Amino acid sequence: MSNAYSKDLERWLPRLIAVWRASRGKGDGPEGRLTPQEVKEVGAGVKQLSLGLTRDRQLAGARYMDDPRLLGAYLLFYWPVSYAQARQVLGELPNRPRHVLDLGSGPGPVAFAAMDGGASEVTAADRSKPALALALKLATEAGEALATREWDPLKKNATLPDGQYDLVTMGHVVNELYGANDDALKPRAALLEAVLAKVKKGGSLLVMEPALRETSRNLLKVRDLLVERGYGIRAPCMYRGPCPALVKETDWCHAERAWPMPRVVEELARTAGFHKESLKMSYLVVAPKGEAWPEPPPGRVFRIVSESLEGKGRQRYIGCGPEGRVGLAMQERHRAEKNERFFHLQRGDVIDVTDLETKGDGFALGENAEVRMVAQAGRGVPPGPPKAPEAPAAPVPPTKP
Repeated sequence: MSNAYSKDLERWLPRLIAVWRASRGKGDGPEGRLTPQEVKEVGAGVKQLSLGLTRDRQLAGARYMDDPRLLGAYLLFYWPVSYAQARQVLGELPNRPRHVLDLGSGPGPVAFAAMDGGASEVTAADRSKPALALALKLATEAGEALATREWDPLKKNATLPDGQYDLVTMGHVVNELYGANDDALKPRAALLEAVLAKVKKGGSLLVMEPALRETSRNLLKVRDLLVERGYGIRAPCMYRGPCPALVKETDWCHAERAWPMPRVVEELARTAGFHKESLKMSYLVVAPKGEAWPEPPPGRVFRIVSESLEGKGRQRYIGCGPEGRVGLAMQERHRAEKNERFFHLQRGDVIDVTDLETKGDGFALGENAEVRMVAQAGRGVPPGPPKAPEAPAAPVPPTKP
């Protein structure tokens, strides 16, 4: 996360703590910090949320934000995490959105991330009245205008908020809808289609999900349903066919970003008994119906979709690009100034590579290989030139009788 994101988030932390204390009727305590007793209390709620949302999944789809203790734990731990995730992914949008709808907003981390990213009108929509009330209190603390709407996608005849938007966001929402097995995939895709009808031309739908294998693979399955129905993916995918990460049951695709963890988040993570040293999430940025996929940049282009798989005498990653999902490896003995970058790549970086030789499940970079950074993780990929229209087929002369 860049320094700008970090500074913005640091400004939110005292507001989060102040709003949480006020919601409990206990306004005393050090500004911007939790007391040891508060850390212990909130840490227990964080542990319960983590268990219910990422392990046994018992809370997925439940109305946990109506529970004051769990809502408080979400506000002080998952709110900063979701805000930071959203700021990272919003950096990949092709246009800065002005009019934003955040569906399943909870107390608004993604809504406020969009606001800090330049949006001028933001609407937060959720089924939890307590969560929306906290979002409004945060807006008051920050001196910002935030509109709120009640929205419950599981209600019969549920309707989306009126209007058209430059960006619709759904942060950690879709995985909790319609159950946990494959029967949920078609209803989720249908919901996203309905949401995409609310997106203006040139706008985007952003879906962020947890980086668990199950939730990530299900997002990719929903992606494939949307692609089958003619929708283009703005990010992170450059491969236009069925997702190649779904071929093997053991594979999945997620993003990971380094970030300077705020002190409050670090204390709560330690108390809850787990480590959160980086931001991990799965995401899709989808274009509205009728808009083509962005043209990939020229060259042999790949997004790095794995951590470093360094081995003896070589560096290796998994890359995914217009050619599909492949291994990319380079021997240490071929290291040179023109390809030094290959040895320091991060998950999410997009590179252009030359001198590739087919080897095993992918490509080996030869001794003349050059590696060019196209876009660092969290930055938009500059599109290539539009394809020239195909020349009309020559008329077929009539056959002689």
